[in-house]
Amino acid sequence: MSNIYLGYHFTVEPKELGCEILVAELGEKPFESFIETEFGVTAYVQKDLWTKTILEDIFILSSPEFVISYVVEEIEQVNWNEEWEKNFEPIDVEGKCHVRAPFHPKTEAEFDIIIEPKMSFGTGHHETTHMVIHHLLETDLVDKKTLDMGCGTAILAILAEMKGAKPIDAIDIDNWCYLNSIENAERNKCEHISVYEGDASLLVNQKYDVIIANINRNILLNDMHRYVNCLNQNGLLFLSGFYQEDIPVIDECCQKLGLTLEKTLERNNWVSLKYLLNG
Repeated sequence: MSNIYLGYHFTVEPKELGCEILVAELGEKPFESFIETEFGVTAYVQKDLWTKTILEDIFILSSPEFVISYVVEEIEQVNWNEEWEKNFEPIDVEGKCHVRAPFHPKTEAEFDIIIEPKMSFGTGHHETTHMVIHHLLETDLVDKKTLDMGCGTAILAILAEMKGAKPIDAIDIDNWCYLNSIENAERNKCEHISVYEGDASLLVNQKYDVIIANINRNILLNDMHRYVNCLNQNGLLFLSGFYQEDIPVIDECCQKLGLTLEKTLERNNWVSLKYLLNG
């Protein structure tokens, strides 16, 4: 097999949600790596695995809710480490939590999380992940049974374990996220994280003290009753993945299920909400 790649440079509007859906769909194809760009995402596929119909059933490309265009470039022998190093900067949350790749130097941060950036989504750079990290840093998680729903690269589950949570379940519907979460949990020497591939239908009789759901508005609204059914009395629910204008509909749903809003964080119009299930 040759080392020639095709790079699909996608421009996506609105970017964040559109890129998440696009990457999930492309992940079912032979595309093997994705790098977030200023206006969208670049997806790479080996030329020998490319076909004329590779984008034929990518549904988001014809969705009226998104405007997506792309150009294709032929690339010889992609050096992934070089690409990731160019596109992946370490992040720091309050000087307490450092999220970095293996090729970044270790810092003196209290919580040092190493993520292999095989895909630059879910690496902590998105505002929503950053805000949930902020919430978790303020929360006593010792011996709290925790769920990281839509775990991505398992950053939040890993931080929860570093703060003493156990046991921890991490769930994601995407196979790449499932496999990468397992790798990252092992890379950070986590012993209390169990990773599952699936969606909220996996939640049946489990009970948690803390539930983290950083997904998107529609999925949160659809699955909120499942989260609350799995939450112990006086348990905490951390939500993110939506905009400031979505707060009223999210909060109405939560209040109907007996949740009380305790804290709101906002970052570049993205928000993260902390709820308490009243005892």
